[in-house]
Amino acid sequence: MDPAKPVELPERPKEAEPQAEPKQSKAAAKKEAKKAAKKALQQENSSRPKEAKPKPAKAPKAAAEPRDPDQMFKVGFLHDVYNERPISETHPKIRTRFPPEPNGFLHIGHSKAIAINFGFARYHGGECILRFDDTNPEGEEERYYNAIRDIVHWLGFTPVRETCASDNFDKLYEYAEDLIKRDGAYMCYCSKAEIKAGRGESESGQRGGERFACAHRDQPVEKSLEEFRAMRDGKYKAGEACLRMKQALLEDPRAQMWDLVAWRITESEEKAQHHRSGGTWKIYPTYDFAHCLCDSIEGITHSLCTTEFELSRVSYDWLNEKLDVYRPMQREYGRLNITGTVLSKRKIIKLVKDGHVRDWDDPRLYTLIALRRRGIPPGAILSFVNELGVTKAVTNVQMHRFDQSVRVFLETTVPRLMVVTEPLKVVIDDLPDDYEELVEVPFGKDASFGTHTVPFTKTVYIERSDFREVDSPDYFRLAPGKTVGLLKVPYPITATSFEKDPTTGVVTVVHAKYDKPAEGEPAPRPKTFIHWVGESAKHNSPIRAEIRAFNSLFKSEDPSAHPDGFLADINPDSEEIYKDAMIETGFNEIRRTAPWPKAAGETDVESNLHCIRFQGMRIAYFAVDRETTADKIILNRIVTLKDTQGKN
Repeated sequence: MDPAKPVELPERPKEAEPQAEPKQSKAAAKKEAKKAAKKALQQENSSRPKEAKPKPAKAPKAAAEPRDPDQMFKVGFLHDVYNERPISETHPKIRTRFPPEPNGFLHIGHSKAIAINFGFARYHGGECILRFDDTNPEGEEERYYNAIRDIVHWLGFTPVRETCASDNFDKLYEYAEDLIKRDGAYMCYCSKAEIKAGRGESESGQRGGERFACAHRDQPVEKSLEEFRAMRDGKYKAGEACLRMKQALLEDPRAQMWDLVAWRITESEEKAQHHRSGGTWKIYPTYDFAHCLCDSIEGITHSLCTTEFELSRVSYDWLNEKLDVYRPMQREYGRLNITGTVLSKRKIIKLVKDGHVRDWDDPRLYTLIALRRRGIPPGAILSFVNELGVTKAVTNVQMHRFDQSVRVFLETTVPRLMVVTEPLKVVIDDLPDDYEELVEVPFGKDASFGTHTVPFTKTVYIERSDFREVDSPDYFRLAPGKTVGLLKVPYPITATSFEKDPTTGVVTVVHAKYDKPAEGEPAPRPKTFIHWVGESAKHNSPIRAEIRAFNSLFKSEDPSAHPDGFLADINPDSEEIYKDAMIETGFNEIRRTAPWPKAAGETDVESNLHCIRFQGMRIAYFAVDRETTADKIILNRIVTLKDTQGKN
């Protein structure tokens, strides 16, 4: 449309010509007048204010009750498990165990196992043992032992004692000889392929074929005992011999009763060097042999594990019964999985080796050391597990649900600060160059968090996304001629102009005026408020920082299903780095006093940087990264604030 050309308005439609009313008789006219008078009276009565009837007072809305941390032990699956074997004269104390393998770092799924085993014992006044299942010397390292201890402590649990399966090797060996003497085990010299064939399994692992006994199954007990001792003393190499349980290979349809291997020889002399016992042992018990017997030796009342071991319960009970030893009760619950990521050790090693992530504690991973580094408090993880509950069903949880649970936990447990991720300079032209006002800002909604002051000066920094060059009716933040409030600043500001880089066309400075009213006039009320950070050399403001904002490491819910492999599903935008971020000076107080008392479940010492957490108002929750130095602060984004991005 040509702005110089007058706009032609559409012609207004002509009104209809008034038509003559038909004549009425006197009687009809009198009747119409009576009806009109009655209608007028009704309208008059309806227009009078009616006497308000008192309404019953509404009960005050109750505050949301925090979820009972012991809820999963009071009702449901774990409640029923306890009632199967409650405290009694036979079992005067509940005893559980958490038995990780020390060959990798724990992940989010292990948090459920830790919470269940330690929590179940604690709730019932019992005790939990931390047992390292070190029956496989390959891949076991001291750093994994230390990391597991550290994570259990971080989550707020203390084992009654720490044990290793290898502590029981002598006893387990005695049990093996006893089992042979009871005709419950035999020496086998079959290859792995021959053992599979005897179980009716094809080379691809498909079951259903005819099962047949090993040729050595019925050899004399004395012969098996002699050969087992020879295997212990190094007579055989890996794959040449093993000790198998004599179960019900032909009679029982359950694979866990198909003569499982009890003791075997490790692959090589080098790999046979056990982390704790060195080269003392050349043979090692399998999980199927050692686990149930270690539970028995340690007096475990409730052996709680995931449903992947449900089929193993039959062999678990069979072995304890065959040896006539104390029988713990094994029960299985559904494991916890997070979709959209990978948890397997093999895949994470590949991610680290190929440089897709920094290390096992990269905040984009779901190992527990990675979640801790990202800044997620232990209490948030335990709350999440409790919120999901415990059943036999496997729990597959999407990332956003986990993030929301963390967000809810942080909402009431961490202080708040103003943080600017992409700063845009704002100069308030009508303020003096030396203008400075200390503005009081609360650390949180809860008054118990306290307050602090930040400097408001002629120059402040706002989020670049809080300014537009061109205004629109549905936009309420800063734009030319638009007024906004700066959080906790007494009066709003109005943008008057802006400067741009002549080369890039990017806005570099916004000019504004301070809308302080004349004396006696009301202060203008802006439609929205934005966060900011003031520039003050006197108060060392702003505090400079680098922010690492993490997104999902993968593009899909199931990276492993990608036809080209899980690495082909990696999200190239899984990490965004803001190198010029700014924090207000309240950060110094938060850093000095972290972890805050409100951060429930925190057991770390103050020197751990991931304990320094806060909400960046209107943006996200943050924690200080371990790579922070005296000269450079690095913040990790824990989770975003729900529905704050893109709001006007």
